[in-house]
Amino acid sequence: MQDPQEGDLQKLLSNLYSNDFPGDCQTLSSQLLQSLEWQSANCDRGSVPVLWSGTDAVLITYADTVDDGDQPGLQSLRRLVNAHLGAFASVIHVLPFLKSTSDGGFAVSSYEHLDERHGDWSDLASLASGRRLMADLVLNHVSASHPWVRQFLNGEEPGGSCILEAAPDPCWDDVVRPRSSALFTPLGGIEGRRMVWTTFGPDQVDLNWRSPEVLIGFTRLLNQMCSNGVRWIRLDAVGFVWKEPNTTCIHRPEAHRLVEILRVLLQETWADGVVVTETNVPEQENLSYLRNGQEAHLAYNFPLPPLLLEATVSGRADLLNAWLSRWPSLPDRTGLLNFSACHDGVGLRPLEGLMPDRRLLQLLIGCEQRGGLISHRRLSNGDDVPYEINISWWSAMADGGIDPSHYQLERFLLTQLLVMVLPGVPAFYLPALLATPNDVSRFRRTGQRRDLNRPQFRTETLERRLQDPESNATRVLQSLRHAMTIRGTMASLHPDADLRVISSNRSDLVVLERSDQGQSLFAVHNMTPTRLNLPLGNLGVTPDGCRWFDCLNGFELQAAQRQLQLEPYDVVWLVQR
Repeated sequence: MQDPQEGDLQKLLSNLYSNDFPGDCQTLSSQLLQSLEWQSANCDRGSVPVLWSGTDAVLITYADTVDDGDQPGLQSLRRLVNAHLGAFASVIHVLPFLKSTSDGGFAVSSYEHLDERHGDWSDLASLASGRRLMADLVLNHVSASHPWVRQFLNGEEPGGSCILEAAPDPCWDDVVRPRSSALFTPLGGIEGRRMVWTTFGPDQVDLNWRSPEVLIGFTRLLNQMCSNGVRWIRLDAVGFVWKEPNTTCIHRPEAHRLVEILRVLLQETWADGVVVTETNVPEQENLSYLRNGQEAHLAYNFPLPPLLLEATVSGRADLLNAWLSRWPSLPDRTGLLNFSACHDGVGLRPLEGLMPDRRLLQLLIGCEQRGGLISHRRLSNGDDVPYEINISWWSAMADGGIDPSHYQLERFLLTQLLVMVLPGVPAFYLPALLATPNDVSRFRRTGQRRDLNRPQFRTETLERRLQDPESNATRVLQSLRHAMTIRGTMASLHPDADLRVISSNRSDLVVLERSDQGQSLFAVHNMTPTRLNLPLGNLGVTPDGCRWFDCLNGFELQAAQRQLQLEPYDVVWLVQR
């Protein structure tokens, strides 16, 4: 009798390859599952797995963020996490660690070997001890040095069918691009020059997903990752993987089917595996990978960083409140990965339809005043438009006046605490947790704008900073570690708990109610540099005999107190008891 999982996979494969694959999808399905069979025997199919809890957070980091001399980066990272960052690292997203040639690891040149600077597979497995890892499947492209590209240029298989060959043609005029580089790049082969797709740049050659060989290769890679501690997979730039003439070549139905296939394969490997889609696009396009409940488990909450950044820079939370009031209703066992900072810039495409042009312009000016840079993408008509803001989150929280540090720590903590109380799973970028300013020297050295927010740390320098009780890094970690501990004890802050926005018509406060299992918590955020009072009656629940307690700051309000007094950028978590 056929395994139900294999039957589902076979149907999805038949749908994906309906017009392109002359072979037998049943045979292909069996081949894919057999490559995972050793691990699938460990899966308990008799119970519903727990995917996340209130204690979970994702730590985003490069494998070589911590430099400890001759030690592999993964070993140095493990020591830092174990010593200082456990509260933020139940899941660690190790950004691309395989051999690569450019783009911070996203131009992968080998699926078998790690970059030797990071260590080897055993170092990855050691980092996974006691926690889960998230790793990238860079689905759209490989490095121009990848074996598949060399095989393609030499007329050999399997690479001969794995690379996407095309040439400039009016049928590609509507292609949506995340970059301003050329869409096609000539490469020299034994038969002369061949034009290949390069959506993200000339060193990142697009894959031909119409060939099952590509899926077979990624399934083997998935198996290797899972055997070394990976439980969550991030599908990098998945919206771009399928190209069709006379379309935008983004979010094609086949891209959605591919997400479903990879979810089946991951959960065949680990029943509690989690698929995360990365699509830095307008909000409804991003959410499309969650809507049917069969594709991603989590999607990056891309509108959050620019809206949160604009609210703190401008001191006006009206746009943020309006967006929060439209929080999406999603299928069970799906959600959002909430973050402020990450290894990329602050994406601007998710703001489409959410922010007036004049507010966006002021945001760009404000970030440039704080040392940030603006990257662009090219439209189909040839125009270049702002695509992302490149700036460290710590520098972005600086004051725009004479003293950049004025309320900088308070603004920073407010943004991270707001991320922490939203429905979904919070994620924290390691350099941001360490209160790291723009890395101007690295940007000047490389010329890559994103390197402003991709610093590396010497272990001894970092340890001195973390041993200093007055350093910004120490103060940030102490505050947020305390908040994560409280969050893990509150049913109302579980990732799946309900959300009610109380401040929908305000621009000075963000007031959120989270509730679950009869428990409610009110998170109040003063988004301004002035003292404010909030009448407690505005919260809508004042039963007799109950007292308010701020569980974040550890104090009880007086019985006769009718107003909550808030300092600039203050945050309180109120419960009744």
